[in-house]
Amino acid sequence: MGLQELQAAGDEQEVVRGLLLRNCNVISETSQVASGVHVLILGKRIAYVGPDPPTEAATAVETIDIRGGYVIPGLCDAHVHVTAVSANLHDLLVLPSSLVTARASVILEDMLMRGFTTVRDAGGCDWGLAKAVEEGTIRGPRVLFCGSALSQTGGHGDMRLRGEDREPSCCPTLALGRVCDGVDQVRLAAREELRRGAHHIKIMASGGVSSPTDRLANLQFSADEIAAIVEEARHAGTYVCAHAYTAAAVKRCLELGVRSIEHGNLIDMECIDLLKQTGSFLVPTLVTYDRIKRGGEASGMPQDQVAKVSDLLGKGLEALNLADKEGVNICFGSDLLGSMHKHQLEEFALRCRVQSPARVLRSATTTCAQLFNMEGEIGIVAQGAFADLVVLRTNPLTDNFFSLSDPSHILMVVKEGSIIKRID
Repeated sequence: MGLQELQAAGDEQEVVRGLLLRNCNVISETSQVASGVHVLILGKRIAYVGPDPPTEAATAVETIDIRGGYVIPGLCDAHVHVTAVSANLHDLLVLPSSLVTARASVILEDMLMRGFTTVRDAGGCDWGLAKAVEEGTIRGPRVLFCGSALSQTGGHGDMRLRGEDREPSCCPTLALGRVCDGVDQVRLAAREELRRGAHHIKIMASGGVSSPTDRLANLQFSADEIAAIVEEARHAGTYVCAHAYTAAAVKRCLELGVRSIEHGNLIDMECIDLLKQTGSFLVPTLVTYDRIKRGGEASGMPQDQVAKVSDLLGKGLEALNLADKEGVNICFGSDLLGSMHKHQLEEFALRCRVQSPARVLRSATTTCAQLFNMEGEIGIVAQGAFADLVVLRTNPLTDNFFSLSDPSHILMVVKEGSIIKRID
């Protein structure tokens, strides 16, 4: 798309909103640093990246000298729960949706201020909340939502306690999961989430930490049920992501056509081979285990659920190291709950224990763009892409993301051409 087309498409007003960032150190998708670069933004998109800004810029252009600050694409998080306003997910069965939405708006804005301009919600967010962000009613990152994750009775998305017999259909729309059993029910549930605008479908294919009545080792949903959900997603032009911890659960999902594996802490080489053969994606979520172990109970998570974390962080690092060495498509994810959302950026430091900073950054930019089917639109500083940018005081690839973990080093956050945060 050329400059004139970007001017025409960038804004419906006669004069396109313009922003010129001068003297940038731009980190490319190959982790190279280009110095003395100017980035011209017209409307919501990047119009030019290079040494000399074009003279045919918009009539009104705000110019900011970055003075050698480091410019990276807006960050992506492929596994969030923006409506997880409590670390005890049972609370979402009883809290009014209005209160959940109000608290979620704070979570969303905080994510944006940390530099995340696109997130994939893995259960809970609905069309209305995502639309409120899109139209600017709520400040937050672009939200790619699945609606409610699909779960079997007693599965990871069934938050009823052992002594509760309420019908699962009574669960509020912003709850993380919905219960469905049998091929007919799962097809209907998938179709309903797609009708409501779901960007993807999420299934619970194994037990989990924050669910009250299952174990991590549980296999969940039958093969026929998973195959039916995958078929419905494909018919709608999208894909399925699956919560899965064990090697058995991961292998079954990949063999049945699931495209994205969430967590995967207990995978083996057979899983790695299948991930590579199918071109599927792995979304580790290390920081949530670290934070649950440190302060899960203080955040409101029941003690028996905290106990499930056990050695999941150590196993997750081993799985990430293995997947990284074998060239698996790896995406950034955090999966934090309640008051623990504020630790989102700590995922970078944890991954740097086994990955290079360059690969970690790619997991939160270009690889997420591939998973989201948004290549060329996000995760890159290039002409035609959305103007989603983060400006840092120092190079995150040489300081192991200290510049991201310290808010004073985040000089600017730009989403779709609008300055969200700026420190002079």
